[in-house]
Amino acid sequence: MKYFLGIDVGSSKTHALISDETGACLGFGKTWGGNHQGIGYDRLKTVLKISFEDARAMVGISADQIAGAGFGVAGYDFLSDRVPHLEAIASLGLSCPVEVVNDGANGLFAGTTYGIGVNVTSGSSNNCRGRNKYGKEGRIVGNGATFGEYGGGIEIVSKALQVVNYAWIKRTPPTSLTKMLLDYTGAKDELELMEGFSNDYFHLAPFLAVEVIRVAKEGDASAREIIHWSGQELGWLAVAVARQIEMENDEVEIIQSGSVFEAGEIITDPMRDVVMKHLPKAKIIRLDGPPVVGAVILGMEQVHFDGYAVRKKMIQTAKEIVR
Repeated sequence: MKYFLGIDVGSSKTHALISDETGACLGFGKTWGGNHQGIGYDRLKTVLKISFEDARAMVGISADQIAGAGFGVAGYDFLSDRVPHLEAIASLGLSCPVEVVNDGANGLFAGTTYGIGVNVTSGSSNNCRGRNKYGKEGRIVGNGATFGEYGGGIEIVSKALQVVNYAWIKRTPPTSLTKMLLDYTGAKDELELMEGFSNDYFHLAPFLAVEVIRVAKEGDASAREIIHWSGQELGWLAVAVARQIEMENDEVEIIQSGSVFEAGEIITDPMRDVVMKHLPKAKIIRLDGPPVVGAVILGMEQVHFDGYAVRKKMIQTAKEIVR
């Protein structure tokens, strides 16, 4: 029996998954995020080890029984990142072929029919990766607002703070987002809120996007505008990457992955409007399963094993153990 490993390293959490050649997912490990930009390579090694060892122990196999391994890693953005990432992976003691890609590709492999199309991720932040049938790849920078790439949790929350400030300075009408941020920080009023963020007493967290979405669904105009804007921005990420891989006139599969899409139509409708205007034949698909399945498929690719033939079973069985 052959076993395959996939590890999805995000900025906030890491998932490791082991599947056999039939697509049965047998081992799972979870720990905190491993983006080297935030924690360094030594701690990335620790993240990889903890998640892998937990998954391996669940299956009851040794490292040398892994036939192929794929790693989708947040912060793996440029060719200069390759050697230190491979060195971190080498610390696991694997003897099989391995490959490392940006974690934005996990949803691409897990969600598209044959790893061809575009994946848009909206979680802690945002990302977008694509690949066409000739192997040409497309991408965004993947480092958020610095490069004008929006639509993830931290961008939504940052926009909410701006809106609260606009309401405070009387640029825009009052918003329920003000109470949301006051409750989160414990500030007694807007002045103390702005002072706290200005002097780093308070810090924004991506998980607050859930609260912005809640306020939007309750009807707050400013919050609804933020989520609508976020959906449009995510749509533009998909359009840009589809253009890069020359699939704008094809029936390109656009995968929506990440927790922010759980908001539903309030964010997916504006994204769809942008996508369909510029990619009229696109098929928009919500990822139905954990992205780490894509990392396993990547590992299978390294030994020319067709992971797509067993992907349905992988997704079904992964749902039973990934938590």
